This record gives sequence, C-alpha cells and structure tokens, in this order.
Amino acid sequence: MTITPSELARRIEHTLLKSETTSEQIDALCDQAWQYGFGSVCVNPVYVRRAAARLYASRGRDADAARPNVVSVAGFPLGASTTRTKVDEARRALDDGAGEIDMVVALGALIAGDVATVRKDIEEVARVVHEVAAGGILKVILETATLTTDQIVLGCRCCVEGEADFVKTSTGFHPAGGATVKHVRLICRCASPLRVKASGGIRTAAGAQAMLEAGAARLGTSSGVAIVEELRRSTS
Repeated sequence: MTITPSELARRIEHTLLKSETTSEQIDALCDQAWQYGFGSVCVNPVYVRRAAARLYASRGRDADAARPNVVSVAGFPLGASTTRTKVDEARRALDDGAGEIDMVVALGALIAGDVATVRKDIEEVARVVHEVAAGGILKVILETATLTTDQIVLGCRCCVEGEADFVKTSTGFHPAGGATVKHVRLICRCASPLRVKASGGIRTAAGAQAMLEAGAARLGTSSGVAIVEELRRSTS
C-alpha cells in the first residue's frame, strides 16, 4: 500500500487518554494536530471543552484547511459503567464540543453472550450521539485481545444492530494487548457496512500501514507524530 504522509495523517486520531495528562499537554496535542494534519484528537471528557476551543478558535490558519475534530470517550476504559452513565458522558462531551464518541462495549455481558444487554447499551449511546451532534459518530470498542473469534463476531453483530458507525479494536489500556491485523480483517468482514478503527500498540509507519491494508479506516495512536515523521523520512 502506497500512502503519503499527509494521507496517513488524515487517518490518525491523535490520542492522549492517560490519567496524568495535563492541560498543557492537551494544548500541545491540538497544536500537533494542526501542524501534522491529523484528522482528529481523542481526549478524555474533562478536556473536551479545552481541546475544542484550542482547535476551533481562529488562529490565522488557512480557511480551507481541514479542521481536526474532537473525539472523546464513554465508559472508558473498562466498559463497566451503566448505560445511563455512558449516555450522560456522551451527551456532556458532545455538548462541550466533541463530534465523535468512542464507547467501551459492555465487555462482561459480551463475553457472557448477553446480546440484549450489549445491543441496548450500544443503541442508547448511539441514539444520543446521532441526536445531539450533526453528523455525530459512535465507535464501539470491543477490546478484541480479550475475546474469542466467536465473541468478536457477536460484538460486531451487536454494533451493527445497535446502529454504531465504527467498530474499534481496543482501548490501548488492557494488558491483554491492542490491535492486530488478524482482528482488523475479522471485524471488516463481520461488521460491514460499519467502518473499523484500529487502536492500541500502533507505533510505527509499517504498523500503521498494515492496519490500513487490513481494512481499517481510522487509526488511534499516541505515536502519530513519530509515525508521520518516520514515513516522511522513508519517502523523502
């Protein structure tokens, strides 16, 4: 797969979700998103308003330049919040300026095969995302490294039936691991027509390109700057 650094950057959600993140680091994240042309930044709910203000304020940039979007999370990183809590987190983040929400699936229910609970959890968050934000997008994180193939297939089915927009592989926080090419391919087959976001452990240009070749439409990574710089060096 041949991809330019700018094309790759547009697929990246520049991510900073660590609990120790400071406001100054969020400012730097947003500035890097403008500098490198990343498609969006992904931040915890507490920083959505700050990120939106930083990105959306007039800063003398080209009026035709694509403005990075703000993505935030719900039920993150465990997925063990109540549906009501996830809905409230999503609504508040959207009200603060987010355009997309990445929610963690009800992981225990998914592993137990409780389809009704998993689907309803997704449906309720999808409803608020699509009602509150014009063009709002919901991505559902399956935490694929913890699941069997059958459980991933079941999770994809719940995402389709729950009217999500994307299936996302991982939070990047689980000790079991992050995205794999195998799982991205599996999700692409089972979750169509939903799109796929690969995240967790993507740190190199080769790794990023492998995920895109497997079918991922978006990449979530905290290593976006290093990845784009690496690709620039290899293509210069």
